[in-house]
Amino acid sequence: MALRSQLLRTVYNGTQIRQFSELKPKERAGIAQLREVLEDRLTEIKKAKTWKHERVITSPQDRKVIVQGAKGTFLNFCANNYLGLSNHPEVVEAARETLTKFGAGLSSVRFICGTQSLHKDLEKSIAQFHAREDAILYGSCFDANAGLFEAFLTPQDGVFSDALNHASIIDGIRLCKAQKFRYPHRDLNELEHLLAHSQTRIKLIVTDGVFSMDGNVAPIKGLRDLADKYRALLCVDDSHATGFFGETGRGTEEYCGLPDAADIICSTLGKAVSGSSGGYTTGPKELITLLRNVSRPYLFSNAPPPPVVGAASKALELVERSGELRQRLRDNTRQFREGLKAVGLTVAGDDHPICPVMVGEASLAVELATGMLAHGIYVVAFSYPVVPKGAARVRVQLSAAHTPEDIKTAVEAFTQVGKKIGLVKA
Repeated sequence: MALRSQLLRTVYNGTQIRQFSELKPKERAGIAQLREVLEDRLTEIKKAKTWKHERVITSPQDRKVIVQGAKGTFLNFCANNYLGLSNHPEVVEAARETLTKFGAGLSSVRFICGTQSLHKDLEKSIAQFHAREDAILYGSCFDANAGLFEAFLTPQDGVFSDALNHASIIDGIRLCKAQKFRYPHRDLNELEHLLAHSQTRIKLIVTDGVFSMDGNVAPIKGLRDLADKYRALLCVDDSHATGFFGETGRGTEEYCGLPDAADIICSTLGKAVSGSSGGYTTGPKELITLLRNVSRPYLFSNAPPPPVVGAASKALELVERSGELRQRLRDNTRQFREGLKAVGLTVAGDDHPICPVMVGEASLAVELATGMLAHGIYVVAFSYPVVPKGAARVRVQLSAAHTPEDIKTAVEAFTQVGKKIGLVKA
């Protein structure tokens, strides 16, 4: 350590310019132990063939992408870019204009000096879009969920969560002190049993609107009926529905014919509403006001940067006039699902552009995804711990940007690769 200190003094005194990377003191015992422990865990992940490879895209997010180290372009079938707005020229221009006018960032949280007129305008637009009283903006929907439950639930209260809810909901619930109840996926009978026997003050039912790994839809009517029967609140995370699900894109509620079913909605601005990133909670004014005062991700994270807010505002505006795109997405979804089922592949989920091609074994799912890449189709395999063991799949996500020819190409590639690895009978 004495040698390292001397070298650092030399750097700061300016008598000798050295890179910090050149300073290599003897490794601490704690670091050496950490490496040993983590190397064992990483080896286990590799042996289980669940290693997560990050392929680097060197182009904008779009219908076709360029992947670093690979030749040619790939048809992109795994983005959350449901309406194809991620690289929309109006969204990009809005971000550029906002960058020029309001700067790159705010270097502050919202309650100090991190609130611009942009943030307030977007929150107002979100509340109006969902026909709710108020809305609060976060850096992501993960932050929105992380900051919700702890803010208003106490040990006197109870939270009732679907077993397959998103990780952000699970982590958010872990942070709160409420009594925690988990009901089997979409099991209204078990949920009612838990509600009936709970003596908690506030009862909060929380569910994904659409479950991201399976593409199936929450039983909104049944959940609303139980909430009314047991004086409970219903919270819906609508990240995989906002902007495109339902006739006007109002999400799971609209798709299920109950436009005001949820008391609280959390959602994202980074999927169908492709304003690059951002999330929010919308609902009763008193709740949103409380979140502004006590929600930790809101109070202790920098405000979303102006270009992101500007892009999201424009994207939300485009969603309002995207009826043709929503219909195209529905048509693409139908064509893909019917095409894969016709050749004998199992596609899970409801009538949603999340189309999980079910495989089972993690290694086989990786083999399928790798084979698709060789055919110019960008898809990714999902396995444990992202999905349960034995339920590995290649999750395909359709976009309004895809053409009918794109869908046909993808179906043919799945058929060929499926035959090669034994998923489709020759």
